[in-house]
Formats: sequence, C-alpha cells, structure tokens
Amino acid sequence: MRRNLGLSVGGVVLLASIAGVGAHHSFSSEYDGTKTFKITGDVSKVEWTNPHVRFYVDVKGPDGTVTNWNLELASPSALARNGWNSRTLKVGDTVTVEGYSGKAVPTRGAARAVIVADGRSLFAGTADDPGTPQQ
Repeated sequence: MRRNLGLSVGGVVLLASIAGVGAHHSFSSEYDGTKTFKITGDVSKVEWTNPHVRFYVDVKGPDGTVTNWNLELASPSALARNGWNSRTLKVGDTVTVEGYSGKAVPTRGAARAVIVADGRSLFAGTADDPGTPQQ
C-alpha cells in the first residue's frame, strides 16, 4: 500500500514538473539579444494574457505588401507596473516598435519599447530580456 502511494505521489510530482517546463521559455531560446529591429505599423490584434502579452502589427513594405508581425511583451502584471493596461494598445493604433528579433521566424520579436502616436515611448521588455532595467 505504501509503495503504491509513493509511486502515485512521485507520478503526480513528475507530471507537474513536466507541465511547468512547457509553460515558460527563456528569452535566449526564442530571441536574439544581439539582433534588433525597428518597425512602424498598425496594431491588428492584442492578446492581454499570461504568461506574456502579445500584439500583432501590420507593417506596409515599400512595394505595398503588408507583413504581420507577432510581438511579445512582458506579463500583464509587469506591464501594469510600468503604466500599461489592457487598453493601452488598441486595434488600429499606429505604433513604432523597437525590439529583439526572433531566431526562427523573422516577423516575430520581443518588443522592448513601443512608441505610440502621441510620441510617448512605453517600456515593454520581458523580464529576462537583456535590456530590461532592474526594478
């Protein structure tokens, strides 16, 4: 009986640790901290969810083609500490985004700063991005 209980508890602990591994990623596994980008476009979607907020920007190229960028921000709570809320970015807003390029997908990035139409620059970095100020 004790052996079965021990195996059951061990199995639950193992499953919980495996689930946690997939829940979060390190900055360096997805983004290149030495390769930066700067884009300007219109917000097409905002996902205010854990573990990271995401937003999407349609960027028009010189030839008129539109490319959709997938951009990662910090967590909702970290953004709130920096003055953000779920209405800071809205679909249709024109923004300039500075950040770090994705390693696997060229139109994916970790946003470091978002400059909104009125010229304000909002700090947006993820907790483990190389340029994040220590709080």
